[in-house]
Amino acid sequence: MKIAVEGCCHGELDKIYETIGYLERKEGVTVDLLLCCGDFQAVRNEGDMKCMAVPPKYRSMQTFYKYYSGEKKAPVLTIFIGGNHEASNHLQELPYGGWVAPNIYYLGYAGVVRYKGIRVGGLSGIFKSHDYRKGHYEFPPYSQETLRSVYHTRNIEVFKLKQIQHPIDIFMSHDWPRGIYNYGSTEQLLRKKKFLRQEVENNSLGSPAAAELLAHLQPSYWFSAHLHVKFAAIMQHQAQNDCSPRTTKFLSLDKCLPHRDFLQIVEVADRPGSSEFLEYDPEWLAILKATDSLQRVTPSPWNPPQDNGLHPRWDFSASGAAMLEVVGDLGGELRIPENFSVTVPAYDPSRPQPQLGPTYATNPQTTELCATLGLTDLYARARQGEGAAEEGAGQGTMVEEDEEEEEEENRSTGSVEEPSEYPTDTSGLSSSYNPDEITIEDEWEEEEEEGGDGVNKGTAAASLSPDAVVPEGEAGGRDADSPPRDLATSCLVLPSPKLSFPLDLPPPSHSAPSPSSPSICSAGEEGSPQLVRIPKRTSGEAGGASSTGNTPKIKRRNQTIYTAQEEEESEG
Repeated sequence: MKIAVEGCCHGELDKIYETIGYLERKEGVTVDLLLCCGDFQAVRNEGDMKCMAVPPKYRSMQTFYKYYSGEKKAPVLTIFIGGNHEASNHLQELPYGGWVAPNIYYLGYAGVVRYKGIRVGGLSGIFKSHDYRKGHYEFPPYSQETLRSVYHTRNIEVFKLKQIQHPIDIFMSHDWPRGIYNYGSTEQLLRKKKFLRQEVENNSLGSPAAAELLAHLQPSYWFSAHLHVKFAAIMQHQAQNDCSPRTTKFLSLDKCLPHRDFLQIVEVADRPGSSEFLEYDPEWLAILKATDSLQRVTPSPWNPPQDNGLHPRWDFSASGAAMLEVVGDLGGELRIPENFSVTVPAYDPSRPQPQLGPTYATNPQTTELCATLGLTDLYARARQGEGAAEEGAGQGTMVEEDEEEEEEENRSTGSVEEPSEYPTDTSGLSSSYNPDEITIEDEWEEEEEEGGDGVNKGTAAASLSPDAVVPEGEAGGRDADSPPRDLATSCLVLPSPKLSFPLDLPPPSHSAPSPSSPSICSAGEEGSPQLVRIPKRTSGEAGGASSTGNTPKIKRRNQTIYTAQEEEESEG
């Protein structure tokens, strides 16, 4: 099975699918699945654009609405997670995941599904410690604070994912697991993104929550985006319980722009006899049922239950009986129903409505799933005002904390790649412990400057539409920091299954590689499948020290010092 992995989508669905089609024709392959690692931007109309944390002058309808309205259909099954530039009101309709358009599936705040026997999981959003312990209380129309906090990862989702006991094949996060840069070519990363050096040296780059999950889940593959750079790493975990040590192959990709590494095709061994359709994962659904009572729609902090004598239950992992129960709830049918429906009017280019405000809609997919499994529709509950009522009730104990957070918000935009609409120079705060507080406002200018590049630089592919993004090599040249093409077009192959799975379901892969199979195989090796590598920026942005003339000027500002550990200690 060939899986295309996309970095930051930024709403460029037409270009992404066109590029996949081009590669299929050029390489003689068929892509079975597309995975998008955030910033998907499922914008349905002008109201949705106002729910996206992007400066107004950079808000654009892009092309998703065509797939939502039915004008087009995704040519390949697409699964995505949320990032920090999303139509949040749309994604909030599907807290447990669902179809945002025919053949395009969102994993929810966190989720696990199965396709051809492969278990694919993901965590949406980015980490920010002062929102990490809150519930999903946000509701449109958003304030300047909730416009950003709505996509911040919450500890309840991480807690659910940490209940997973059976191996995961592929996991996606938008921001990187903290410390993963230590397992790849760190110096090459820093040549491409010089401004990250301090965070790498301080071991503060990335999400500590994702690092926790990486250590617990130990998936065969972990795909990310967010930092707009291609970076690969191989992490071997410590052996546990007399089992062979597992290995995770990490890959982060760029955003969809000409001559950038935004897409890569990997080959994964599917499981013979597995369903050809996207399926629910019984273990994950059992965990959702078990943890439903822990969910809240209030901004007051929450700590997960622990084995400390204070909680009647702290282990919410799924037993075989619990998994059989959810299979029974579904009538024995694990196939995810293709029950997409339009919930708000789609954008009409012939009748633009720039004054259209954000809209709320209950999504029938969520209603049906909640009724079937007995889950809480968090979006509908937040609409009822429970979050606001609980917030008011707890204000007496949170005033001081809220004032500190408000002051922090005035200094911080919350994330790398999160441009501020109210710039304030705080470049003196250079000792940030969280690189997600760096704002790279020049990234937006890059898009403006490169928007006209298109495919006109030496493109000879007559069959390619003007909107497609041409793979490197077609445009000529190679980035100085890139490995040779024969090494870059390497393939990643999952080892064969080694663990049995209950309920007679197709077994997931054990993450431990077999001694005979290399972790990365060159395209030139006999019998190794081809992996297609595409677009690389050919300018000096990723060049060495001598290319300073073409390197974008990055402003370091809006950084805030915080760590989850400090936050917990302050409460003690």
